[in-house]
Amino acid sequence: MATVYERYNLHTTPEKFFIEACDEGADAVLAIDRVSNEMTLTGKKDIPPSAVTRPICGIMGTIRLVAGMYLIVITRKRNVGSLLGHAVWKAVDFDVISYKKTVLHLSEIQSQENKTFLSMINNVLTTDGFYFCTDFDLTHTLQRLANTSPDFQEMSLLERADQRFVWNGNLLRELAGQPELHKFALPVVHGFIVMKPCRINGKIFEWILISRRSCFRAGVRYYVRGIDSEGHAANFVETEQIVLYEGAKASFVQTRGSMPFYWSQRPNLKYKPKPIISKTMNHMDGCQRHFDSQVLIYGKQTILNLVNQKGSEKPLEQTFARMVSDTYNQMLSYMAFDFHKECSNMRWDRLQILVDALTETQEEYGYFMVTTEGKILTQQSGVFRSNCMDCLDRTNVIQSLLARRSLQSQLQRMGILNVGQRIEEQAEFEKIYKNGDTWTETLAYVVFWGAASAITATIILFNGQDFVDAPKLVHKEKID
Repeated sequence: MATVYERYNLHTTPEKFFIEACDEGADAVLAIDRVSNEMTLTGKKDIPPSAVTRPICGIMGTIRLVAGMYLIVITRKRNVGSLLGHAVWKAVDFDVISYKKTVLHLSEIQSQENKTFLSMINNVLTTDGFYFCTDFDLTHTLQRLANTSPDFQEMSLLERADQRFVWNGNLLRELAGQPELHKFALPVVHGFIVMKPCRINGKIFEWILISRRSCFRAGVRYYVRGIDSEGHAANFVETEQIVLYEGAKASFVQTRGSMPFYWSQRPNLKYKPKPIISKTMNHMDGCQRHFDSQVLIYGKQTILNLVNQKGSEKPLEQTFARMVSDTYNQMLSYMAFDFHKECSNMRWDRLQILVDALTETQEEYGYFMVTTEGKILTQQSGVFRSNCMDCLDRTNVIQSLLARRSLQSQLQRMGILNVGQRIEEQAEFEKIYKNGDTWTETLAYVVFWGAASAITATIILFNGQDFVDAPKLVHKEKID
């Protein structure tokens, strides 16, 4: 089984860091030379008695700043529950530790830049929503994990992880290059995880919601929209609803992401800046790349575009509809639903129009289900890809309604709900399902945090650039 070490001690000397695996029976120690930056595997006998020791929860990775290399470690974690017997943790606190003992080798300007970048890193690391598991792959859905090869099972957690959702993939580059160190390489996902024990008709089951946020083209609202040249959509999130009951498993997956063509909405003094569609970029090429990858991963796609069909949002809806039509891809279908118009004056009952229109498609796509004996009953053959402007409120509402319908069917097949019973009538479960606006939490915090400097830090930390190149990015954001 693919695992990384769960418990560590960090031993620090002037020359080296020694990261000791403290799991039962483990003797491995990761030694990092603070001068040469070399990483080697050694044993506990090589840790000097003079080293300063403290416990840590895991290694986030390493990064080069102006002053040199830094080690980023997780210093505090909180248990959020158990998934199929595997403890899931939320990373709560981090520490960014310099290899260099002083910054006397820096000029005053370099020293100030280094402080700025450290502040930017800490700004990102204190963002809510970093999760990890030391003995289970959080980056894949249950269905993907059920359809893997024996070779996949032999891979380390880092090797087998879906790179879209490994937020510290760039930080783990040094460890990734040395397979013997992979048990120290902890993949960390960013998003939202809630795990709740529930009871209906005296039957106890586990209801789990996992939202995995892609590390590609991540950013705050207004600043990051549309797609990049690789077809990565801004703020793309895969949300999986899981039900576990007496060994049986069920899963329903949906996605959301910015409209996949080249558009922007840079903040100004107006409450809602006008969206601008690029006149120079090849929209079709980027859109095609986006959906080619989506179909490959998820199968059929039903696109639910919830933006306004009048005013400044209208050209976006028209462009998206034309893009999908021009792909001539039979795996794609498109549906526009003017959420604000249909539900004006608090007429939330109008949402049923959309939900009813999707009934046949949802039954066709199905969901993933495994019996208590481990037999796969059904698999999900397509996903609903929802969007509004921010992929936030309107999207959350629709996703929660579709997930509820899937849940109704799953609970009936598992024998939890009796014939004729509806989820809406189960007051105790409804309270859990709606508590704290769970569906809103799946993305709200990741769209609104930070500002321009946070975006720069995100780009550099999680998309493969070093902070020594950062001044260009910071300057670019200031003038754009």
